[in-house]
Amino acid sequence: MIRRVQLGSSALQVSSLCLGTMTFGEQNTEAEAHSQLDYALANGINFIDTAEMYPVPAKAATQGLTEQYVGSWLKRQARAEIVLATKVAGPNRGMEWLRGGPQFTRAQIIAACDDSLRRLQTDYIDLYQLHWPARHVPMFGQSYYEPSQEYTDTPSVYEQLAALDTLVSAGKVRYIGLSNETPWGVSEFLRLARSENLPIAHSLQNVYNLINRTYDYGLCETCHREQVSLLAYSPLAFGLLSGKYVADPQAAGRMTQFANFGVRYLKPAVPAAVAAYRDLALAHGLTPSQLALAWLHSRWYVASTIIGATSMAQLSENIGASALTLSEELIAAIEVIHRQSPSPAQ
Repeated sequence: MIRRVQLGSSALQVSSLCLGTMTFGEQNTEAEAHSQLDYALANGINFIDTAEMYPVPAKAATQGLTEQYVGSWLKRQARAEIVLATKVAGPNRGMEWLRGGPQFTRAQIIAACDDSLRRLQTDYIDLYQLHWPARHVPMFGQSYYEPSQEYTDTPSVYEQLAALDTLVSAGKVRYIGLSNETPWGVSEFLRLARSENLPIAHSLQNVYNLINRTYDYGLCETCHREQVSLLAYSPLAFGLLSGKYVADPQAAGRMTQFANFGVRYLKPAVPAAVAAYRDLALAHGLTPSQLALAWLHSRWYVASTIIGATSMAQLSENIGASALTLSEELIAAIEVIHRQSPSPAQ
């Protein structure tokens, strides 16, 4: 069941499902994007998430198309009824074609927001998120923090928050959020925000699914005590948890369509875990996607699950999974698999 939840301690009431849009402009046309957005809205979703670097895989030729497609749809909606989230791209991930190389300097954060507002055809963004930390942290398939890999030109957390404060004060941004963060990062952003009277992060958009539960190890407590809402992305692990690659490793999808894509899901223990969850779902009369999504909906700390699809059939199934309630027996069986193979894609 799609419900409304408060985002952190903000005034935003968001749907427990959020429509992710990273395929718009690469795997989905503008017309298809609008159809997905219309369908999501008609089925109770008021929360839309995008990013300035989308679609994915990121490249100069398509950068910004996702926001443009969302913007051309948004201009014919009742703006106040939509909770719109987007993200500013961080440094050290290439993309020299984006602002000469993204940085979290004051000038770049403000410029990025202005560009997003133009593409989205709106005067304000409800939730503006830092897409990933500017400092070195293990993410996107990395497992360990290595001090020797720290960057030398990282803008301070204070500098980043001060830039975001300028946007909030100007009315361009209502609230801010973090993404791909660590317990230390969440705590440090909140500490400085409170001590310096700067905007508080109300949400954390991190990967969370059956094969990557690293959020459980530290972040869960941090976010609960600090009133930071989890926005769980990649709930189907780039389609792996749909089970389609178990029967056919070359099935059509992002993992096979794009070279070197989704390296976090190419780790040795992933296939066996995915197969185990698929078999469990089928044994209980569910599709693997339904199992993966319904399990996320059962977690008390998941405020909103970010779903994405390339077809309307996928979107319908993903939204429908919110109506399912897993039995205690089935949840216990999921935990058995997890203990046998804890977070193989972390």
